[in-house]
Amino acid sequence: MISSQAQLRPLALLSAFYQLTKPRVVSLIVFTAVIGMLLASPTLPPLGLVALATIGIALVAGAAAAFNCLVELKIDSAMARTRGRPTVLGAISPAQTLVLAGIVGGAGLALLWNTVNPLTMWLTLGTFVGYAVVYTVILKPATPQNIVIGGASGAMPPVLGWAAITNDVTFQPLLLFAIIFAWTPPHFWALALYRTEEYAKAGVPMLPVTHGEKFTRLHLLLYTIILVVTTLLPFASGMSGAFYLVSALALDAVFLAYAVALYRSYSDHLARKTFAYSIFYLSMLFAVLLIDHYLPLFTGA
Repeated sequence: MISSQAQLRPLALLSAFYQLTKPRVVSLIVFTAVIGMLLASPTLPPLGLVALATIGIALVAGAAAAFNCLVELKIDSAMARTRGRPTVLGAISPAQTLVLAGIVGGAGLALLWNTVNPLTMWLTLGTFVGYAVVYTVILKPATPQNIVIGGASGAMPPVLGWAAITNDVTFQPLLLFAIIFAWTPPHFWALALYRTEEYAKAGVPMLPVTHGEKFTRLHLLLYTIILVVTTLLPFASGMSGAFYLVSALALDAVFLAYAVALYRSYSDHLARKTFAYSIFYLSMLFAVLLIDHYLPLFTGA
């Protein structure tokens, strides 16, 4: 007879793996992917297709996150915010992590291929390779521009969502890609500023480690300005209307105010608030894009 402890081991293993998939990060990925799906259709797209694409993208994103934790085991053990991960604590072995990531990621890709379309599957696979290999293995330990270059993989979810519905990639999802691509550096540099000592201890060449706090604060401000300009592109291209423009400008103004304040007078508290706002900012920006898209259906405009 198998003991109750032995019976619980598989459940505990799955729980540990789930933590490695970075659910909060994946939720933002899925959110922007779903927005891409909804924006790709003038009316509501088939909900069954949306559900299948969402599950497939989420599975592959979770597998990529778990692979990232596996590769960065040594780095995670040196940083306060990550030393509690199951891989660091030994709750799950590297072999188990790799096998489960392969199963989950493979299932996601198979689901996208068989129920969505091959284009979405290939784009999702490319995103996995971009994050798990190009960013995690090659860029992150090699250059302070890791976030800038590697941000391309993190900006792909709206493109994946758009492709899932249309089986095509037009200029509109590329505008959404550009927004997230421009958002990524100020978002992560705000985090890196108040985690500089940890990144230095872990040997990760983040910008404040290699070029100092003042240099990073300047570049955070410059990239925030680039972000503000980029967020105007959906309106300028006719993809969105006045509601989005007004909302985006309001969100941009607050983000820019944080960036200017950080540049003028740094504090860890302000950097933490900037990082937290950046997450709220991206979520709200995509939410107002969606509202703007469907507004004519409710107003009769």
